[in-house]
Amino acid sequence: MKIIAFYLPQFHSFPENDAWWGKGFTEWTNTRKTVPQYKGHYEPREPLHDNYYNLLNNDVFRWQIDLAHKYGVYGFCFYHYWFGENHKLMQQPLENFLKDKTLDQKFCISWANETWSRRWNGSDKDVLIEQDYGSKETWQRHFEYLLPFFKDSRYINVDGKPLFILYKPEIFPEYRNMFKMWDRLAKENGLSGLTFAIQGAEWNTSEGGTSQSGDYRIMYEPGYTGTQKRISKGLRFGATSLYFKLKSKLNRRSNVQFRSYDAYCKNIIRRRVHSKNIFPGLFVNWDNTPRRGSEGSSFIGSSPKKFETYLSQLIQKARNQYNSEYIFVNAWNEWAEGCYLEPDKKFGYGYLEAIGNALRQNDEFPD
Repeated sequence: MKIIAFYLPQFHSFPENDAWWGKGFTEWTNTRKTVPQYKGHYEPREPLHDNYYNLLNNDVFRWQIDLAHKYGVYGFCFYHYWFGENHKLMQQPLENFLKDKTLDQKFCISWANETWSRRWNGSDKDVLIEQDYGSKETWQRHFEYLLPFFKDSRYINVDGKPLFILYKPEIFPEYRNMFKMWDRLAKENGLSGLTFAIQGAEWNTSEGGTSQSGDYRIMYEPGYTGTQKRISKGLRFGATSLYFKLKSKLNRRSNVQFRSYDAYCKNIIRRRVHSKNIFPGLFVNWDNTPRRGSEGSSFIGSSPKKFETYLSQLIQKARNQYNSEYIFVNAWNEWAEGCYLEPDKKFGYGYLEAIGNALRQNDEFPD
């Protein structure tokens, strides 16, 4: 079984963030300034040994890769930020990774094709940089930028072709035409084509997601479970009941939306496999109060032991029902969303150990 962890390349400063959020801003900025929003709230989350790393240092990659190999994480899915006409953000860590062939880790790319706004602090209307898909010439330049990654020996291939993931097709009406163009360009450049997957939960749980939208769909969690139409009514009821119960008990003044980690994960495990070509997914936890404060949402009840139990069950389900050799885990290092495998001061290496244990329990630990 191949565990692929979504990977955020935000942990370094760059000029645009300096201008928008203040000089030296990185993902650690939000993480470190967080305060608890309710009784027992685990915030701020602190990396083990105060390892507030900078991703412009390739030794950080080496440390992360050593951990991934030790605990059985097969690959990273790097988020990629392209805003048209060759305007990229947070590209330097991945470009450094590409150049350094000693960084022996499998990887693929997910294009996070959203407009950026100040929604981290609740303002969707204050646009920082708008997504511009441009013309076919723009699509070609985008493909040419990504081609060296697709050709890299470490790049993850599915069905004999490099796997490219699109986050939100619903905001890119012509994405199918781009897929066709890129597939042709890939063949013209010596590849067998490209394998495409859709990540975004809203699309994958909508009517549009059931049509021919890509070669594969990813159950990106917890978003997929939270938006899945046929079970969302029950989840809303459970979340609302838990919300009022905890709000009364823990913090009457907080607007934090509480959700049950167990309720979501149990749904993931018992979900009926209703279509082919799906990559199942699981999540470590979710808590975006470092970004949204008292207006954020927080899962209750997560732990390394529970994650291990649910992952072990999902491995069996992936093998026996999905017929998939891949599971996508959210996430390797989403610290400002409380969703990370990396070691911290509270759990140590617990979440990484959970992956290794779940793989060994099912005789799936990679060679």
